[in-house]
Amino acid sequence: MKRAVRSRRKVYGQLLAHARRQPHRECCGILAGQDGLITRAFPAKNVAADPVWNYEIAPREIARLMRELRERRLEFLGVYHSHPHWLDINEPSLKDIALACHSEAVHFIVTPRPYATTPIRAFSIRDGRAMELEIQVLP
Repeated sequence: MKRAVRSRRKVYGQLLAHARRQPHRECCGILAGQDGLITRAFPAKNVAADPVWNYEIAPREIARLMRELRERRLEFLGVYHSHPHWLDINEPSLKDIALACHSEAVHFIVTPRPYATTPIRAFSIRDGRAMELEIQVLP
């Protein structure tokens, strides 16, 4: 049985909308909430040198977003990013796994493809390995 992560339905919709605004580039952001329930997505600007194949959030933006989480009394729960629309699967790439630096963070990977069977998938990435998590979408 897969470990589960809980997310509000509105967050699920926000991630899909963000990925579909620019389906040819990777979008990214931070996931936050309380008591392990993801209640907010905070979109971030992708400053990667090649945003078609990578994502990167600027350190200053991460610091600003973390301040905002503290002000709203939210916990950092994870990150999200998309893979461009022409990729067949939304699972962590070798680079995604290598760059994962928060072992407790949930990693949501979104596909902007409108007819994808699983448009958002969640993973735990630890010690160079990715394990898929079940997403429980709550009202």
